[in-house]
Amino acid sequence: MSGRIIRRAVVTGGAGFLGSHLCERLLERDVSVTCMDNFLTGTPHNLIHLLGRPGFHVVECDLTDFVHVSGPVDLILHFASAASPVDYMKLPVETLKVGAIGTMHALGMAREKNARFVLASTSEVYGDPLRHPQHEDYWGNVNPVGPRSVYDEAKRYAEALTTAYRNSRDVDTGIVRIFNTYGPRMRPHDGRAIPTFIRQALAGEPLTVTGDGTQTRSICYVDDTVEGVLAMAFSDAAGPVNIGNGAETTVLDLARTIRALAGSRSPVEFVPRPADDPSVRCPDVGLARRLLGWTPRVPPEEGLARTVEWFAERLARV
Repeated sequence: MSGRIIRRAVVTGGAGFLGSHLCERLLERDVSVTCMDNFLTGTPHNLIHLLGRPGFHVVECDLTDFVHVSGPVDLILHFASAASPVDYMKLPVETLKVGAIGTMHALGMAREKNARFVLASTSEVYGDPLRHPQHEDYWGNVNPVGPRSVYDEAKRYAEALTTAYRNSRDVDTGIVRIFNTYGPRMRPHDGRAIPTFIRQALAGEPLTVTGDGTQTRSICYVDDTVEGVLAMAFSDAAGPVNIGNGAETTVLDLARTIRALAGSRSPVEFVPRPADDPSVRCPDVGLARRLLGWTPRVPPEEGLARTVEWFAERLARV
């Protein structure tokens, strides 16, 4: 850890699920925050409770256009991207553009401001991995023309561009590879497994498990992920560094756990598995522990219980 001083941060994609939690946590650390978002997949509702707080500003803009922030900036957290299959398959070109042009503009801002830059990459850069668990030195097994490629390759390119700016343009950069994160502010129709199972369980609908449900995921509660990202932000580490929870579970067991936490009797319904759906997913987080002193703390069942409770309250108001 560098003990660096950060007075002002820019969070791209700050109205999204993870971005809004980052904005909130930075404000709690007395860091002024400028949130940049075009609200294509993020929502202003995620920021309502922050509006009016000293030091918090929202700029509606498209990062693939020219962007500028006046005044000094110490940190840029680049989280602008569609992140769920429902979104990036509906917005394939936009996803690729923000990964390429948007990342270049965010890096250009970091260079102009002499700011620390942290890229939100993803476990999806490992594709359907042939090594398990996934360590940062694994190059991945990605289909460059498959249905998930617009997201996978956008993030792989963003990692390459971030590394190029670090090596050739002297920008202080870090890369985090974020594994399946969940928690409050996910959208019920996000398309990812956890919000889908929770929504279905609370409504008494069948839980749609893809394939035979034996494929695995490693889920990390949002509070832990945010702490990991901020540990990276306040460090000098370049990465890439995995941020996730090594508690691996099958998708079928995940559905059953959520059903029990929701007090639901929903049956499980098996549906076709999407193309290029990873068979396994589990991070090796040893590097994060050694470099950042970070380790996830929230047990999956506790985090899922909090998330089910949040969804139940939210859906009751709809």
